Amino acid sequence: MRAARITAYGGPEVFSIDDDVPAPTPGRGQVQVAVHASSVNPIDTKIRAGAFRAALRYELPRALGMDLSGVVSAVGDGVTRWQVGDEVIASPGPKTPGTYAEVTVVEQSELGRKPANLTHAEAASLPLAFLTAWQALVDKSKLAEGERVLVQAGAGGVGTLAIQIGKHLGAHVITTCSARNAELVRSLGADQVIDYRAEPWHEVARDVDVVLDALGLPEARKARKVVRKGGRIVGISVGLPERVKKVGPVLGILGTGVALACAVTGSRLRGIPSRFFTRRPDGAQLDMLAELCERGVIRPVIDTIYPLDRIGDAHRHSESGRVAGKLVIATR
Repeated sequence: MRAARITAYGGPEVFSIDDDVPAPTPGRGQVQVAVHASSVNPIDTKIRAGAFRAALRYELPRALGMDLSGVVSAVGDGVTRWQVGDEVIASPGPKTPGTYAEVTVVEQSELGRKPANLTHAEAASLPLAFLTAWQALVDKSKLAEGERVLVQAGAGGVGTLAIQIGKHLGAHVITTCSARNAELVRSLGADQVIDYRAEPWHEVARDVDVVLDALGLPEARKARKVVRKGGRIVGISVGLPERVKKVGPVLGILGTGVALACAVTGSRLRGIPSRFFTRRPDGAQLDMLAELCERGVIRPVIDTIYPLDRIGDAHRHSESGRVAGKLVIATR
């Protein structure tokens, strides 16, 4: 099979496009998928750069990627739900990436059905970002109808979906983005848009019930200023890659742990529960995503579609910080 693999840690130039990589075979409880499309997530660029190598030890060369839309091509023993020919989506965990390839293997429980109304490119843009947004707003913060939610970085992959989920739940959605993306986030349902370049978001937003914190621990103190007592903060970034880059893996991990403990304690003392988490693969929630897409509740936002052999350009684009929605990789 054809795959884009990193041969070392570093910049986008470390990708090698290899045409003769052995296709993985499914073990018990696993499904082999012919990948039609994948996408680029910020965590992919950080893994490629080596920011997580203290925690994630890969044997190189290795295909990255944690989003896919494709077709089941083989099933392992014990697989009961999926059959060859089924159209599926998935977001494997960081320990088992591999969707920057024509074929990959996924645990059957991590697979959901592909939305019937979307192309593979559209569907591949959704799984990781949807799971992150849904688990943050629904599973962790229990966002309820009529509450006020602040979604940081509303034009990003997670943000565009969090806005739509918030409106689906009946919340009043406030979001931050640059002026050039204001029309986009309003079209997704944002009720109030804060141009973070023109005004301090933490001085504009007020009496918020839930903050979806995508900015990391350095901004956690500001997030506490906008949340009413009894509200809550749910964070999806703790800044580990940045600390590792600055002080090395050991001190980076220790420093992040201390900062995380301080942020959680500080929030608790103010009566504002604060939680930080990493999304988990969940096929059942991806089935729900398919239903929401088919009902018109969720729509994908795609910035650019790149062919597999331009994966390096896609990573450069991602790291530019000027992406509205998602960058998709067409693998076939």
